Amino acid sequence: MNYAADKFAMLARSSVLCGLLGAYSSAHAFDFVSVAFPAILYDAPSLKAKKLFVATRYLPLEKVVSLDNWVKVRDNSGKLFWIEKRAVSGKRFVMVTKPVAAVHENPDANSVVIFQAPQQLALEWQEEAGNGWLKVRHIDGTTGYIKLSEVWGD
Repeated sequence: MNYAADKFAMLARSSVLCGLLGAYSSAHAFDFVSVAFPAILYDAPSLKAKKLFVATRYLPLEKVVSLDNWVKVRDNSGKLFWIEKRAVSGKRFVMVTKPVAAVHENPDANSVVIFQAPQQLALEWQEEAGNGWLKVRHIDGTTGYIKLSEVWGD
């Protein structure tokens, strides 16, 4: 092969690799799931593995790896666990990380506060509202806006 053909082949391989890496990172950068029902978190993908603790319903978890019947997940502290795939839901929730977070009527700190959300409360993710705000729904159906900096799982 000549120099031009070698250079073209190298560029083509680099483009494909960059494209694959970009697709991987965008597809997996913020892939969150929630716990569908109280479920055991394990240290390995096996029912015979060490049981670490029981995750509560709606707990948001970041999906790291998915196998046939297991999902490796990360919690808000950064710890990694395995959970049975049947125990996770694609329905998104976020968890309040501040001692108390205000949920507003509009995505504006000056808008009416609808309710105060205590730390570790799970709120259903509705949509990104822009400018650092997230639209959420309480389990009772109340909908409002919370600052992204006050929740984990988005």
